[in-house]
Amino acid sequence: MTNIRFGFCLPIFASPGVNLFRTPGFSAVDPAVALALGRQAEALGYDSLWVADHLMLGRDQAIMEGWTTLAALAGMTRRARLGMIHYNNALRHPALTAKMVATLDQISGGRLIHFVDYGNRPPEYLAYGLHADNAREERIAEMCEGIEIALALWSGLTVTRYGRFYEVREAVCQPMPLQKPHPPIWIGEAHNEILAATARYAQGWNSTPVSTAELRRRLSALRTACEQTGRDYTTLDLSLEMQVLVAPDHTRLRQKLNSLISLAPYHEPPDAALQTYLTGDTDELPPALADTWIAGTPEQAAQRVQAYIDEGISHFLLWFVDAPDDSGLRLFAEQVAPQFRHRDNSEF
Repeated sequence: MTNIRFGFCLPIFASPGVNLFRTPGFSAVDPAVALALGRQAEALGYDSLWVADHLMLGRDQAIMEGWTTLAALAGMTRRARLGMIHYNNALRHPALTAKMVATLDQISGGRLIHFVDYGNRPPEYLAYGLHADNAREERIAEMCEGIEIALALWSGLTVTRYGRFYEVREAVCQPMPLQKPHPPIWIGEAHNEILAATARYAQGWNSTPVSTAELRRRLSALRTACEQTGRDYTTLDLSLEMQVLVAPDHTRLRQKLNSLISLAPYHEPPDAALQTYLTGDTDELPPALADTWIAGTPEQAAQRVQAYIDEGISHFLLWFVDAPDDSGLRLFAEQVAPQFRHRDNSEF
């Protein structure tokens, strides 16, 4: 039986509303509450803790800086794995990233997952003056060169490299990461060049929220990319980000949804299918929730989890959209997650 893991994504930004896409129920971000929820998630048994890597996001463009938050979280926790979701290569020089990763892996006791991405929100790094406005394919190539620099530094070598995008001269990364040969590298999404990079460099691959049919298509493309590079597809840790909204019954679920929608900065009406559910005319979840969320009662949530496990997913990165309300976080931990645990599960 595959060891299924569940991760908690900290709500370090706020932007609730009708679209409800990965958006916690803060009217304004609260750093103390976000960190406390991370510590609570570990206490409840969640296997990993995650923060987003953005500089401007959510209501009022207010978001906590991810790496700083992750370092604080490392000191507040003892067991859960730690990671940035789509660590943005465009925001930091990859040699500096390698040093940061090595340090955080050391001080966390070897708990870091390095989930790296090419940077898919140009307005952020342009606003901060951190990167040029270049094409996506070029940023992916930068990411790959950056991974190669990090791998060289983590091998203990003194690295001098004059690459297409980056230059390092007699760079040393000491102390090296605690995990050997290095913290696991994850890459995410389904662009062809991203899949090729995953096959070449990564130990894990992640998908953003999609239906089971779309996930099946993505995994097929990933398998093809692995075949083309001679990589064993079965050695990859396959993960999935998902929005989660779970409640004991549909009455409570509707209350949660209505509460979230009431926080929308602009009061656009819900779509017809969602409105029909909210009024109680049906208990059938609208497609927006049923297809790309883990939503409903604990029984329904477990069915959704099983459907993705059947496609090959073994690690779930969960955005509880009702946060900072912790009732969904607790209900999932108590009634959903145990259905997928090894009784002797002690590996995280």
